[in-house]
Amino acid sequence: MPILAAHAEAAKLESAGRLWNNYGRHLKVIADYSGARAAYERALKIDPDNATCINNLGLLLKALGDLNGARTMYERALKIDEATFDPDHPNVARDVNNLGSLLKALGDLNGARTMYERALKIFEQQLGTDHPNVATLVNNLGSMLKDLGDLNGARTMFERALKIDEATFGPDHPDVAIDVNNLGNVLQDLGDLNGARTMYERALNIFKKFLPPDHSNIKTVQKNLDSLDDS
Repeated sequence: MPILAAHAEAAKLESAGRLWNNYGRHLKVIADYSGARAAYERALKIDPDNATCINNLGLLLKALGDLNGARTMYERALKIDEATFDPDHPNVARDVNNLGSLLKALGDLNGARTMYERALKIFEQQLGTDHPNVATLVNNLGSMLKDLGDLNGARTMFERALKIDEATFGPDHPDVAIDVNNLGNVLQDLGDLNGARTMYERALNIFKKFLPPDHSNIKTVQKNLDSLDDS
């Protein structure tokens, strides 16, 4: 891949930037973060307006803990996509969602909520109200509302996400287990410990069907379940 990308770059081929971006994604998957960053930055020297690559670099910087650098990338990608597409394009929603997650990490909860609500509205308009991408945004917004202390609002979001994912994937899919665990969290915070236990046990059973026993998702849900005995 790097040899091919370098040859394409030397030949000034239009595909060179895309190849370096793809190589960066590969390096990130295998946790070569410094190599991935170099590949993304090389791609952007070739095509500085590649919003997808800019987003990828933002994701990498966030993983490395450079939250301000990531914010700069997300805002840059959003500006490019807003100029390239209309304001209700799915690419814009992707950028807005990424910016929302970054603002949440920075502690700007109200700013994050605004971004998530904007992204959700775009996805609902473009993809329909029952699309799995909508469920992802609904989950994000639910987590945001939970952090803001709006537990009933969070419950409504998590129940909606669960309904979408159950209809899309069936009742025993890992994405459904994530929704169920989220719902268990908010039920526990609301004081419905029996409801929370039911959710945690369901999520744990689903994860055990698909994941090895030492997987972090299983450990997380088991810890949530154990916490009920301490309540």
